[in-house]
Amino acid sequence: MSSFNIKNDVTWRDFLIRSAFIIGTVVIIVWMMPRSSNISFKIERGKPWTYSDLKAPFDFPIYKSDEIVKAERDSLMQQYEPYYLYNDEIVNKQIRQFVKDYNNGIPGLSKDYISFVANRLRGLYAQGIMNSSEYARLNKDTTQNIRIINGKDANSVAITKVHSVVSAYEQIFLDESLAAHREILQKCNLNDYITPNLIYDKERSEASLNDLRNSIPLASGLVQHGQKIIERGEIVDAKTYDILISFEKETQRRETGKQQISMTIMGQILFVGILITCFTIFLTLFRKDYFEKMRSTTMLYALITIFVVIASVMVKHSILHVYIVPFAMVPIFIRVFMDSRTAFMAHTTMILICASFLQHPLEFVSVELVAGLVAIFSLRELSSRSQLFWTAVFVTIGATLMNLATDWIQNDDIMKISYSEYNYLAINGLLLFCSYPLLYLIEKAFGFTSNITLIELSDMNKTLLRKMSEVAPGTFQHSIQVGNLAAEIANKIGGKSQLVRTGAMYHDIGKIINPIYFTENQSGINPHEKMGAIDSAQMIISHVTEGIKLADKYNLPNVIKEFISTHHGQGKAKYFYVKYKTEHPNDTVDDLLFTYPGPNPFTKEQAILMMADTVEAASRSLPDYTEKTIRELVNKLIDGQVADGYFKECPITFRDIAYAKTVLIEKLKTIYHTRISYPELKK
Repeated sequence: MSSFNIKNDVTWRDFLIRSAFIIGTVVIIVWMMPRSSNISFKIERGKPWTYSDLKAPFDFPIYKSDEIVKAERDSLMQQYEPYYLYNDEIVNKQIRQFVKDYNNGIPGLSKDYISFVANRLRGLYAQGIMNSSEYARLNKDTTQNIRIINGKDANSVAITKVHSVVSAYEQIFLDESLAAHREILQKCNLNDYITPNLIYDKERSEASLNDLRNSIPLASGLVQHGQKIIERGEIVDAKTYDILISFEKETQRRETGKQQISMTIMGQILFVGILITCFTIFLTLFRKDYFEKMRSTTMLYALITIFVVIASVMVKHSILHVYIVPFAMVPIFIRVFMDSRTAFMAHTTMILICASFLQHPLEFVSVELVAGLVAIFSLRELSSRSQLFWTAVFVTIGATLMNLATDWIQNDDIMKISYSEYNYLAINGLLLFCSYPLLYLIEKAFGFTSNITLIELSDMNKTLLRKMSEVAPGTFQHSIQVGNLAAEIANKIGGKSQLVRTGAMYHDIGKIINPIYFTENQSGINPHEKMGAIDSAQMIISHVTEGIKLADKYNLPNVIKEFISTHHGQGKAKYFYVKYKTEHPNDTVDDLLFTYPGPNPFTKEQAILMMADTVEAASRSLPDYTEKTIRELVNKLIDGQVADGYFKECPITFRDIAYAKTVLIEKLKTIYHTRISYPELKK
């Protein structure tokens, strides 16, 4: 339904808050980042190197000459494919116009030829028809391809596979059934119905052309920190000259003294600022709801900042090796409390920032990127503590294998490989075992609720649940049944099944206070028979407010309280509402006396619980349980909720609701299936 209003424009307040997060994060990180200085020198090709032995003080690329770059760009231009938009509207318009013009038939031919010609035109349009001048220009090179965009697809097609307006007209008569009647069909002016449906996309084409031009790497290799460049007295040959020129370009950017320091700081501010800004833009575009909960946003930026600062301090003061820092904790925490995509983006942002001040950034990024991905993959759904243990094991194995791969790539002799880094990766894995206690601290500090906590809350021995099973057994059984139904729906439509199951267990805890007033706990005695409709409605409605009080008393998480307050939304106690209106037909009814306090559901899981709760409760009153009665009940109740606008404020779609109906119908059929009657043995 997701018809809740989302403003595309970010308000000034939102802009200031996000800017504050960016500026604060950048300032802290850049303040703690290490600085470095470099050297410069003069180079002469073909002459001996008069300086001392030179080793690379930092990693730098080997740049290609301008002539080589130009030649490579010219060669790559042969792969350029201009973009054309496939226009369905033109096709449908022209076909409809043809059929309309010849609705009474083509003179001299049977009416069947209308569909023959229309199908032929449609086939030509499906292949694509271009402007004749553009087609002539591109068709000079028969190997030329174009890229046709049709909806979300962009397919590369040879220019010989499409048509110009002229060639499309000629192609009509290649059909044997139409060629025999060419003279008649020529009188129909079929060219009037042939117009280009491939429209040149200038913006995409120019962007593609620029990308192609810029795809030429300006470097042909990489010199790593500590690698020998040249020895004293050695002749500067062509290869070494290119390396020295590349090194000179780097040293010019890293001049010594105050200017170097200021330039380094400016570069770090720009580098970190770009990455943090990109991360913020990602959240703004795809996870805007996180900014509505400051705890979520604060945790994200805090985790990135803390781990980058730890790495900066270790590098600045040469404390052990940066691989000892368990960077994979960041995607673990974010994945548990938020989602996989945000976890990956935050992890990537963090390791790219750290890589900027390390000696071997490519190896670091490779190892830590794999570690983060493995952590995210292994925590698709956290349901037990043991998953964190196995996550630490898998992350360590993945990082070790990737580090081994980079070592084998760079060394042709296995004896030259230094295995000290693997000790640090092993320590890293041990530190990852601390994720569980830290997970608890983050949960309490930022007010999150993990799946482990939800599972613990679902324990039937919890005080509230045990009390409900003793005092209100009917409500307890109802809650279990609703939890099962809601979890099945959540699994079907991509909701959080454990969250909605736990919410279902607690949604009716308010009935513990006065259980006898609810039908599922009654055994022949109904106190509502001696009460007025208003008093009865107030008693029924009170289970929501009483439930909130109990949740506060027993320190239930806010996410569970939200299920208690929203499972009836702002609906009415309809039975007593209708009863009152029937008994007082001439009186004005105060609807608020019969209305639940709400609010209406504002998450997908809350909507699921409302549907499951309503259907499960109503299903108990069915006179007979057949597929027809169950289906009619489910459709009636949920369609009524949709019509009353209960789901307007939550991100649930009509497709989700349709799936929810299907699950409820199938599950209720299974629950209330009819048993066969056993025959009696005749004596």
